[in-house]
Amino acid sequence: MSVHLSRCMELLTYLHDSELVARFQRRCGLFLAACSMMFAFHVQDCGRPRYEVRNWPLHFLFLLSASLGHEIFYITCLPNIHWSVDPFLCRRLLNMWALVMYVGQVMKDVLKLPRPYSPPVVKLETRVDAEYGLPSTHAMAATAISFTLLLSATSRIQFQFGVGLTIAVTLATLVSLSRLYTGMHSVLDVICGILISAVLLGGTYPYWETMDHFQLNNPISPIVVLVLFYFLCYIYPELDHYSTTRGDTTTILGTCAGASAGYWVNQQLGQTFEPEGMLPVPLPTLTASALALGTGRFLVGAVILLATRQIVKTVSLHMLYSWYKVPKSDNNARRRKEIEVPSKFATYTSVGLVNSILANRIFLFLGLL
Repeated sequence: MSVHLSRCMELLTYLHDSELVARFQRRCGLFLAACSMMFAFHVQDCGRPRYEVRNWPLHFLFLLSASLGHEIFYITCLPNIHWSVDPFLCRRLLNMWALVMYVGQVMKDVLKLPRPYSPPVVKLETRVDAEYGLPSTHAMAATAISFTLLLSATSRIQFQFGVGLTIAVTLATLVSLSRLYTGMHSVLDVICGILISAVLLGGTYPYWETMDHFQLNNPISPIVVLVLFYFLCYIYPELDHYSTTRGDTTTILGTCAGASAGYWVNQQLGQTFEPEGMLPVPLPTLTASALALGTGRFLVGAVILLATRQIVKTVSLHMLYSWYKVPKSDNNARRRKEIEVPSKFATYTSVGLVNSILANRIFLFLGLL
């Protein structure tokens, strides 16, 4: 149809009534544009497998479980453990989170094994689709965080171990199964992620106390952690296309580095905000007053961390754009290693520092702690 219309318009150019020709050409052009858009939408719709949700409770359960492995969960859950439970536990979780995520992300980009193809699977997430598949870092992080919390909490808080074990297994299982449901990983990806995380947990568990002592008491601890983690981010494996893995890894290591330096500062100042008295302490009673204070800490803390993130991100990007003489309108420049790594590392190191040093002191000032 488009060929015939084009020929008609060429013939009409020889007519004397130029106004009639122009009007006809405009209408034909609009018609062809509309046909092209309809064809494009049809192709795009055909390229994405259709699906029908038949069990909405299960659908939402797995989507919620998948969100437990996203940044928004970690940036809210882990700080809350520091603010409302025990900074000791938060420190342990951050250390293991950084370790398993770095190992998992590097393995992805070294092995370069693809995610499941769509079709036949239906992918319910798109942000990390450019990443490789094996191992599942969601499964790794869920396993590491659940069982690190379980193993560390036994000496800090009084609780029934069987109940804690059930919760840890349930959380790790739900997050792992959600990666299959959302079409982002194969069974092999998930199993390998769980096994790698288990090996890292078992291999490092005997040295957790030694790591704590170095992290809190050694005078060069902050320098070692900051330099080492930045170096690991900068030598992250290069790919032939852009992937979110390097940026996400820098976010995690930056957060851990900042928090580690902050915990060292708290130790030197003699105010760690850890539970006082004989350990393990009883679980705090959930009263209306405790719930109100916890909600207040969450809201105020979230505002503090988000403000820190936005301010440092804006300033660091402005400085790096100026340093490398990049136009401010070039948003793709943020993907360059020399801009992405320093910017994200500075941003999330600041978030970790503010969370570990300033947040609790602000809560004390406001009467929330």
